[in-house]
Amino acid sequence: MKLKMLFLLLFSTTLIGCDLLKEDVYYQNPIGEMIDIGDPYVLKYNDTYYMYATSLPGSGFLVWQSDNLVDWDSGTVAYAHSQQDERWATGDFWAPEVIYHEDLFYMVYSARDQSGSLKMAIATSESPTGPFIDQTVDLINLPGSYIDGHFFIDDDGTPYMYYVKDNYENIVDGNNVSHIYVQKMTDDLLEVTGEPELLLVPDQAWENPNANYQWNEGPYVVKNEGLYYLMYSANVYSSPDYAIGYAVSDQPTGPFEKYENNPILSKDLENDISGPGHNSVTVGLDNSTLYAVYHIHTDPHNPSGNRRPAIDRLYFENGELKIDGPTSDEQKLH
Repeated sequence: MKLKMLFLLLFSTTLIGCDLLKEDVYYQNPIGEMIDIGDPYVLKYNDTYYMYATSLPGSGFLVWQSDNLVDWDSGTVAYAHSQQDERWATGDFWAPEVIYHEDLFYMVYSARDQSGSLKMAIATSESPTGPFIDQTVDLINLPGSYIDGHFFIDDDGTPYMYYVKDNYENIVDGNNVSHIYVQKMTDDLLEVTGEPELLLVPDQAWENPNANYQWNEGPYVVKNEGLYYLMYSANVYSSPDYAIGYAVSDQPTGPFEKYENNPILSKDLENDISGPGHNSVTVGLDNSTLYAVYHIHTDPHNPSGNRRPAIDRLYFENGELKIDGPTSDEQKLH
């Protein structure tokens, strides 16, 4: 009996000691040491975070790892175009997104092909760190340029691909305009099916709908209580006014209605936050609290394509999607 009580005492002391060693995690934007990136996408898999981003625009993509969403390693190459059997692209490797589905990791990305158009491709890997190998090239086999692919698998298992018809080749009433579309996908996530559904066009005042160049891009869908929240970015990525809005629908294929109080995340130049945009969403350490992962300009006084990642808490309140940010002071990570 004495031995049993001694064991229980030692075991309890050990547990208390472990709890004392657990420290709260805090972050302060920007996170990580990576710069000169854009379009950050974070996947949490087996309690490890993996961040993919526009990072090697001439040749492929890097991936970074973290165990707490705040402190990141130096990064490794996840996708290298030089390793592909068909070297179909010439550059402009943009906006990779990776999901885990049926024992494989799927990456969708865009790049510029030999004709000069921007095309989307899908690559797969058995590991979240790669190497990713191309499986589908020219995913959206239609005239024009296509970027910013986003996988979404609904609760019933139906997969969708949201994407952007880029304003590089999309001329509307004499203006270059980016539009957001959706299509269903095949179960193997390698092809789209059916006809493209046009979802969003630049039409709110903050999106500069009368400018010569207009953007609705960077789609990301979050489902909450049966509604589909389509997050997107507007204005040019190199502007301080690049910002995030959202639209809502009761169907994944729309129609979507934009939130009247967009944007929900925008610049705070007094605290050196410029051009927050092109976000993804992940979960915190508790696997339930949502966080928006987005980029901001590395030098807020000279905004450009040089950007860094930032995060802030995302939540729903009375049917509205909200982001507690952009923050520049220390925040507790949940």
